[in-house]
Amino acid sequence: MTERQRRWFASVQESLERDTGKSLDAWVAIARTCPHDKPRARTQWLREQHGLGVNRAAHVLSVAFPSDDRWDNPEPLRAKLWSDPASAAILESLQTAALKLPDVTVGQRKGFTAFSRKVQMAAARPMKGGHALVGFAVEPDADRTLSPRGRSESWGERLKAQLLLTSPADVNARIEDLLRQAWESS
Repeated sequence: MTERQRRWFASVQESLERDTGKSLDAWVAIARTCPHDKPRARTQWLREQHGLGVNRAAHVLSVAFPSDDRWDNPEPLRAKLWSDPASAAILESLQTAALKLPDVTVGQRKGFTAFSRKVQMAAARPMKGGHALVGFAVEPDADRTLSPRGRSESWGERLKAQLLLTSPADVNARIEDLLRQAWESS
């Protein structure tokens, strides 16, 4: 996690009681009364019934219903997401290339692996057939092989371009250059 991300998560925790008048423990007790058992439905319930925003709801739910599928416990998330050995090999090559740049942090999310400097610069998620889709914080015209970010991608608005990688060998000088460009803007 980057220093900026640490500060942001700390601010979510610190402002919860100040802005809502309820402690984290009080919110956890409320969350445990939720009639739903799926995370998304629980989040929606906290939003609709109690006025919590998505980030605060996620924080409360992570305490109320601990799970191995957490951003701060990356190994189980990564193993689950990157279970296909061919896709995992692409991720390893991509990570090796990204970590050649200074101050890069690798973060694991439920649906993708993020690469950040001060802010997110790239992300990857496995695709069927042993491939990986990579998003970059560059404009799509930065390289002829890039396409615009897919509308359904969950890795954030900063990543404006994407590229499908089909093997670890695809992580070459061109990909390293795109990572450097994304790093410079992040």
